[in-house]
Amino acid sequence: MTKKQVTIITVLTVAALILGLLISRRLWFRLDLTKNKAYTISAVSRNLYTEIPDQVRITYYISEKLSAIHPLPGEITDLLREYAAYSRGKIRFTVRDPAKAGLVQAVEQLGIQPQQIQTVEQDQASVATVYTGMVIEYLDELEVLPVVFSLDTLEYDLTSRIRSLVRGTERDVGVIVGDSYKEWTRDYPYVNQAFGQSGFNVRLINPGDEIPDTLPALFVLGGTEDLDTWALYRMDRYIQGGGKVLFALEGVYVNTQGSFEARVMTDKGLLAMVSFYGATVKPELVLDKAALMIQYQTTGPSGGRQIRMARYSHWIGILEERGNRNHPVTARFGGVDLFWPSPIELNPPESISAEPLFTSSPEAWLQTRDFATNPDITYLFEREAPDTKGVKILGAALSGKFPSWFADVPKPTREGVTDALPDLPAETTPSRIIVIGDTDMASTFMQYTRGQRNLDFLLQAVGWLGNDDDIIGIRNRQIQAGRLDKIIDQEKRGRAMMLSRIINVVFVPLGVIILGIFLTWKRRTRAALRRKQKS
Repeated sequence: MTKKQVTIITVLTVAALILGLLISRRLWFRLDLTKNKAYTISAVSRNLYTEIPDQVRITYYISEKLSAIHPLPGEITDLLREYAAYSRGKIRFTVRDPAKAGLVQAVEQLGIQPQQIQTVEQDQASVATVYTGMVIEYLDELEVLPVVFSLDTLEYDLTSRIRSLVRGTERDVGVIVGDSYKEWTRDYPYVNQAFGQSGFNVRLINPGDEIPDTLPALFVLGGTEDLDTWALYRMDRYIQGGGKVLFALEGVYVNTQGSFEARVMTDKGLLAMVSFYGATVKPELVLDKAALMIQYQTTGPSGGRQIRMARYSHWIGILEERGNRNHPVTARFGGVDLFWPSPIELNPPESISAEPLFTSSPEAWLQTRDFATNPDITYLFEREAPDTKGVKILGAALSGKFPSWFADVPKPTREGVTDALPDLPAETTPSRIIVIGDTDMASTFMQYTRGQRNLDFLLQAVGWLGNDDDIIGIRNRQIQAGRLDKIIDQEKRGRAMMLSRIINVVFVPLGVIILGIFLTWKRRTRAALRRKQKS
């Protein structure tokens, strides 16, 4: 090879490297073999550029000290790079260390919260203050993710916020706490926090107050015995105008502050109205062998107080396979945990389509009378099991033009209120409703179980009610660990456990021994063959 040829090859190689670096920002490839494509952004995120007239800027504020000791910031940066690569220049991102850039005060004013982490350097432990958050800017508007340290729902958070900024819409969700003895911040703190972290503005609405027609979605939590016809009219009018509602209701009241006494609730009209829409929450309790653990206090043999743990059939762990995979809300269903749920019977009018969202296992049964709910009297739980065993609907979705519960009847009045209620809309607008046969699944009871599953479902529900069908499919795409309690039947579970013990205690060691004997025999055979060849 001549000197001229070497020079040409060198120049071309350098040019190819430079060109490769220049286009590397616009090309992106990742081989993702995970079941839910957890490490690849979805089609809706890849096509965001078609909805963005002007450029979106994302600033990832991450402390270098955190990046140096944890791999997650690098993975988050890769996700942002993927957004930019697919956006055709409509999304740009930068990564900055607030301390190095002298932006600590400005970053905290934006709402990005400092975090404390423990570090070890030269055998010395110390506590360092770090930042990991994002700011999304579009024109003069911005959205802030105060803490970003997980990939689980980051794509959902980014895509939903970008779309909201571009469309100029508010991500509101209304909440009516229907039970008079409950409060939003006290009894539903985890849902309140989850909505806030996902960028939703929670608008508390007192029962009977006006419900804005522009409100994207409304949660009605309980109220069977407390909501009067005035409050029900407000809800019905909202639905007639196209408002979307999630009803979390129960037909049986359980006194959790005493000895678990249970009774049928006295309906003031809410259950009847929801039944008129097409979903009847029955005054019964569902029990299931797919039961959760309960910790409760009881009286011991000596008269002292004891804390016990037991499987409690009234607390049901709905498994992933019991979700309706054909519905957007439960397409990637991770399960939910329910506490004293009531069954739902679907009876939709002609204008309504209704389908289950999730059900109990086939091993479930009912209590329709003489409700036994005390964990100390489990022998009474299955009295009606032989006659009521089977799959029970516990969550359902309805959509279409709902008939009005107040059509052709006088408007309700309320004592002390002189102003009349507004008229119903002249024409009914298509709407959506979700009905869950349990109010406690959104309450503080979720702290006793896998609360994140319930929060994921409720956030999926908000997205579907708000017509973000494509975006809700992004949630829960992370790698999920399988549950250890999928086998409900005790005999089958026992056989599976015995089989696993035999495999691990007998067959695995035996296999190692056989492999060792085989390798030893093979080695000796080769050695004997070599000695024979030499001789």
